Amino acid sequence: MSAQLAAYTTSTGEAFQFWVLGTFAVIGALCTVFMKRAVHSALCLAGTMIILAVFYLANGAYFLGIVQIVVYTGAIMMLFLFVVMLVGVTAADSLKETIKGQRWLALLCGLGFGILLIAGIGNASLTEFTGLGTANAGGNVEGLAALIFTDYVFAFELTGALLITAAVGAMVLTHRERTERPKTQRELAEERVREGKHLPPLPAPGVYARHNAVDIPGLLPDGTPSELTVSKTLRDRGQVRDVSSEALNDLKALEQRAEDRLERTNSGNGPKRGEASK
Repeated sequence: MSAQLAAYTTSTGEAFQFWVLGTFAVIGALCTVFMKRAVHSALCLAGTMIILAVFYLANGAYFLGIVQIVVYTGAIMMLFLFVVMLVGVTAADSLKETIKGQRWLALLCGLGFGILLIAGIGNASLTEFTGLGTANAGGNVEGLAALIFTDYVFAFELTGALLITAAVGAMVLTHRERTERPKTQRELAEERVREGKHLPPLPAPGVYARHNAVDIPGLLPDGTPSELTVSKTLRDRGQVRDVSSEALNDLKALEQRAEDRLERTNSGNGPKRGEASK
């Protein structure tokens, strides 16, 4: 009786943990959806996954908690984050619909997921709880494997088939077999001349070759920054540091110091020249 009662009761620590971590999980999920930058959305999603892993560990599902951190957060999300940071995705790209009607499709999928979630919660609340002691009697990993390969074997195999199909589809879409002869350097140069593109090599980043940072544009003779010296990805992200005003101020200070030194030199040599003339 006491074991059955313990399965239905929640301690103060568990309730406190649920409400605190649940609040942060919901905030992270909302930030994932409403953040304008893809990098920030990925970081918020990674934080939400870590909180879910803490929930798994607190409920005794140690294997799921470790897999949630190592596989999903540590591998998949970090790989996605690195790809986004290397390739570069601007805020304007996220507003373009690559698939026609994808917003309505996403709305229907979200509605279906909500109905499925409500049905699962209702089913769990109406049925009796097994309890952690009974569920993990033979071990957490063994109990999970028994459920996957007996009651949920069809769903497990279907998920594996979908993942393999997605991987093959990604390779097919990204791979392009070359059917024509590649252009030589001479042909590419002639094509640039005909199209009127930038013929010489692009200038290096920095300010008058005094800086080699890729996010600092080079300055033209009039002091204005040159956009050709910074990568287009950094320009789209808004991560270009404009140091033209700083460089001009340094140049003015240098000119002022040169004038002061010249005046001191002239004032020091003036009397001697007068005495020499006498």
